[in-house]
Amino acid sequence: MRSFIFGSGLFSSLLTGLSLLKTARDDSPFTWRTALAWASWGITLALAIGSIVDTRRASKGRLVDTDSPIRGSEEKLLKKRLRR
Repeated sequence: MRSFIFGSGLFSSLLTGLSLLKTARDDSPFTWRTALAWASWGITLALAIGSIVDTRRASKGRLVDTDSPIRGSEEKLLKKRLRR
């Protein structure tokens, strides 16, 4: 579970969220660029969480969606999990 929590995608997404929160605390106006930054952060966070879910499913031997980047390496992840 530690490898999922400290994965680079989730870690960078959380740091970006902290940066956006710091910016929101300032007296800077809310512009369309700020809205795009928040939308981009939300999408990045959703993709990072989806990647974690897909990796976990594949390592347990469950099916993974066809659009997942993990698709095709399910057997490798399952063998790695069974070795532990």
